[in-house]
Amino acid sequence: MSLVPPASSPLPRLSPGPSLFPSPGAPTCPPTYPPARPVPAFPPLRVGRGGYRLGRAVRRRRRAAAAGLAVVAAALAVGGTEAQASRGAAPPVVKAAPAAVRLVSAPVRIADAATVRLLRPGDRVDVVAAERAGPPRVVAAGARVADVPAPQEGAGDGGALVVLSVPRDTARALVGAGATARLAVTLC
Repeated sequence: MSLVPPASSPLPRLSPGPSLFPSPGAPTCPPTYPPARPVPAFPPLRVGRGGYRLGRAVRRRRRAAAAGLAVVAAALAVGGTEAQASRGAAPPVVKAAPAAVRLVSAPVRIADAATVRLLRPGDRVDVVAAERAGPPRVVAAGARVADVPAPQEGAGDGGALVVLSVPRDTARALVGAGATARLAVTLC
């Protein structure tokens, strides 16, 4: 391959310039370098350490914990049935879950209207009946507040209404206690 274009070409002829690979006897110029600058100090880089080690350790421990739990579960499953068979015990009786308790809404007048303003639907309260003759007693424990109606204008008895979601028996007790005593609530 030649750098010289053919004579019929309109391009000018290139003259040989300085070669990238000088001949052994040709004079060479000394190379020029940029002036030396100081290198700023910086901490050494630690490449490939840290981030992946922690992830690997966590994965290894997770796998080990899962394997250990699987072995324990298998041992309990096998050992539990063998222990019952060796003792001659009857297999465990599975009890049916108790029937769900049906809840009813019970409107209750609480003596302190300011306390009722603190309540929100979903709160849990204990209803306490304060009678003049005896000590206070808890009528309903852990009752869920279903609704807090807006206070009515002109209600002169000083109380406020709250609707509680309680079992039917507790609703009866609340009605009875409300007729004979002043009711108060405490937040659970």
